[in-house]
Amino acid sequence: MAVEVAYATPERQEILPVKVDESATVYDAVIQSGILDVFPEIDPDCIDMGVFGKVVKAPRREGLRAGDRVELYRPLKIDPKQARLNRARKKS
Repeated sequence: MAVEVAYATPERQEILPVKVDESATVYDAVIQSGILDVFPEIDPDCIDMGVFGKVVKAPRREGLRAGDRVELYRPLKIDPKQARLNRARKKS
């Protein structure tokens, strides 16, 4: 079945199509996609993964459906609450 694997940095975004078995998991799709060759800094055992914007807690067990988009999420550089507080302080 056909799925996509997506990852983005501030400088670059890649969405790679990949064909996986019907029994493939989110983790399997990431490994088979070749995204780790494009972004060698990704550690598939530590990075958060999701499908269509919903984080998956167990990517090695979470199955896929045809057409799913697997997403890899970078860690936040700053907590969103802190960022809002910083912006509010700058305005005053």
